[in-house]
Amino acid sequence: MTDIEIRDDRPAGRLEALQGDEVVGRIEYFVLESPARALVPVHTIVEPAHEGKGIAGTLARELYGTAAREGVVVAPLCPYVVKWAERHPDEAPAADPGLLEAAQDWLRAHPGRF
Repeated sequence: MTDIEIRDDRPAGRLEALQGDEVVGRIEYFVLESPARALVPVHTIVEPAHEGKGIAGTLARELYGTAAREGVVVAPLCPYVVKWAERHPDEAPAADPGLLEAAQDWLRAHPGRF
């Protein structure tokens, strides 16, 4: 993976991987406020021409790094991020089950968001 820049577009709910001006991958997420503040990734998408280059893993690592810097947790609903977290428990602390349930409730209450 070369020349990849990661940008957090918080208002749009996207953590983006850019190569030059092109978005080559992204994690779509929302910020849960209650019962505790958390970053909730819902989808990880890598453009087909850029698959297999470690972009999704870089995005997941950066999402957990962002959460750590902000003092919040990640409550992953995205299947890719769930699997990534299982493989990297030292970088990706497990989310409280109640927080995951609250994130799923939020997602059900906002069906058009993702």
